[in-house]
Amino acid sequence: MPVQIITKENIAAEVMDSTKPVLLQFFATWCGPCRMLTPVVEQVADENPDIKVGKIDIDEEPELASKFGVMSVPTLFAIKDGEIISTEIGVRPKAAILNMFK
Repeated sequence: MPVQIITKENIAAEVMDSTKPVLLQFFATWCGPCRMLTPVVEQVADENPDIKVGKIDIDEEPELASKFGVMSVPTLFAIKDGEIISTEIGVRPKAAILNMFK
């Protein structure tokens, strides 16, 4: 399943009301660590059809970054049933990202 771009217009339907667990990555195009993490996040999306994966650009969606309390990028959130169950800041290996849902 491809990574979805999340905006304030679609966050309720795509993330908060999702029947699947959601991995949400806050990123910025100018962020080096974000660029390092992107292939890992895309691999998680490709290999785990049971997890929905979305990305939010903090420069284009500052209201969402503020709502989620994002202070640095990359920040990852594991969300299940509309609730944040885990948060990680910085580059993480695939196994650590998947462990966010356990």
